[in-house]
Amino acid sequence: MAYKSSPRPTFDRPTYIPYAGVTRYLWGDEVSGKVDDWIYVSSAKIHELVFGLPVGGAFRHSSEFRTVFGADELLYVLEGTYISANPETGEVHIAREGDAIFFRKDTWHHGFNGGTGPVRVLEFFAPPPSTGTSGAYARTRPYVETSRYGRDAWLGRLPMEANALAATNTMRVLRDSDLIWRLEGARQQLQVGLYCATEHLTCGRLRLLPGQYSDIETHGGDEGLYLLSGSLNILAPEMDGQNWFELHPRDGFYVPAGTPHQYHNVGSTPVEALFGVAPRYLP
Repeated sequence: MAYKSSPRPTFDRPTYIPYAGVTRYLWGDEVSGKVDDWIYVSSAKIHELVFGLPVGGAFRHSSEFRTVFGADELLYVLEGTYISANPETGEVHIAREGDAIFFRKDTWHHGFNGGTGPVRVLEFFAPPPSTGTSGAYARTRPYVETSRYGRDAWLGRLPMEANALAATNTMRVLRDSDLIWRLEGARQQLQVGLYCATEHLTCGRLRLLPGQYSDIETHGGDEGLYLLSGSLNILAPEMDGQNWFELHPRDGFYVPAGTPHQYHNVGSTPVEALFGVAPRYLP
């Protein structure tokens, strides 16, 4: 299969993206492996998708499909056990459901299903493919001819030099204890835990208890949102026509940069959602 660009669903206003309507795409070839994508949004500022691997599934890279990009990436494991490896350095990292993995541009990465059930991973990617950071960029990077899945040079030096080894990592696994929490709004009702906040991409988890709602807020970048649990209502007060939306787990939502929006939990259970904003979180 020859490389071709993935679909780029874009929207010009706040948009509810139901799971049933998400854009589907299959990429890869016999060498790289094939990956099933659910692409929620691919705007001029942010790219958000979910990818899946069956039991025993994996992706590597081939001359047509090169997995090294000019973007910051945050991967959140929605289901299963995901193994992320850098074939250039030999790094191997294991992330389980609820863990995230972060890496920056120019990081080669392969992915493996490390469990006994299917794997689903949410990905935020910025700067997005529309700016030339994906396939075209990958072809400018030195090609990795031989993949490594271990760092033999460190054998005989562990655990004595484990801290020195960690300092060379190009990827980082992030768990709940690594979140940097904020309380936002005049009533401090919106709980926001950050996984990453770089010059290109801010990603995190937001939480609202039953009956709580956020202030009306804006961001300096496009926002993509994915609902993990609960029932979330979103108000876009300046939008003509329908401006009140209800999300259920697996649904997404897109908010263009600078657009006022407000989160409401009108249900009886806590709401948790994942978000990515690019390039700037603050207005």
